[in-house]
Amino acid sequence: MNHCKYKMAWLFDLQLFADALDTTESAGMSAEMRTFYEKRLIDQAEPRLVHDQFADFYPIPRHGGKTIQFRKYDSLPKATTPLTEGVTPDGQNLTVSAITATLAQYGGWTPESDLLSMTAIDNTILNATKVLASQAGRTLDTVTRDVLAGGTNVIYAPAVAEDGTQTEVTSRKDLTAACKLTPEIFFRAAAQLGAMNADTIGDSYVAIIHPYAAYDLKTNKNFQDVSKYAHPEAIFNGEIGKLGNIRFVETSEAKIWKDDTCPEGMAVFGTLVLGAHAYGVTELEGGGLEHIVKQLGYGDDPLNQRASIGWKGLKAAERLVEQYMVRIESLSSYSATAAAN
Repeated sequence: MNHCKYKMAWLFDLQLFADALDTTESAGMSAEMRTFYEKRLIDQAEPRLVHDQFADFYPIPRHGGKTIQFRKYDSLPKATTPLTEGVTPDGQNLTVSAITATLAQYGGWTPESDLLSMTAIDNTILNATKVLASQAGRTLDTVTRDVLAGGTNVIYAPAVAEDGTQTEVTSRKDLTAACKLTPEIFFRAAAQLGAMNADTIGDSYVAIIHPYAAYDLKTNKNFQDVSKYAHPEAIFNGEIGKLGNIRFVETSEAKIWKDDTCPEGMAVFGTLVLGAHAYGVTELEGGGLEHIVKQLGYGDDPLNQRASIGWKGLKAAERLVEQYMVRIESLSSYSATAAAN
């Protein structure tokens, strides 16, 4: 494993994809109203993007291609040999590797009938926008989450006996009910990130954790609840507390497995511990997320009976430096009843 620190740069491959980013006009709706609904969609989708919260963001350029290439520069080794007076040492070449991510498009929509629009008491477009924003946010958050959950650095929670004796576990399948989260596991993850020279995010590393997994951790006396922070106003979206130099962000979208790779009938929880610059995602606003309203009569609708409200978005996420993230896999008190997500 390379213990050198990385610096990131990026460029965009210009594989033009014509009108993939063009804004869909909503016939019969003013530009101001289109902007209003678009903003509502984005504003209500963004808080659900918990897994994007700690990424390096890269804009989606209009007509700029659908392939993003991140370039990673390895640090140079230490120059510990003293210089010889009057002699210029040999130069050192930079080592560059490329990581490519391809934008993919996601979307959803809901129909609206003429009868509904005439008889509904509520603003159906606004209410549909709220529901669709939730769908958009959870969908795009899952895209990032699943990329991060595929990381190569994994710590399996050891089995802790009643007397405190620990037995190491080396695979997801071998996890048992005694393999719950403890502070020591997170101190180990933080030490691993520190050994890789991973920068903190602000003053700490960050862990993204499921509420069911956090349940077993919150009762530990070393866990500091967010309400006891000296400066509680400077918190992340979803933050619940901290252990040492790790701040915890809770979300129901944290990864859960429950399949043939898991202990029979038991759900396995994935908790991500992240340093700065570990991964990159595309920004949504300015082309990444679009609100689409079709008025009654669009398409093949001779009696003006059908309208629709929808969204579509472009998204790419990629792990940039594997050494800057650690995934902890564990069971919890809810493993028998929790479902995969």
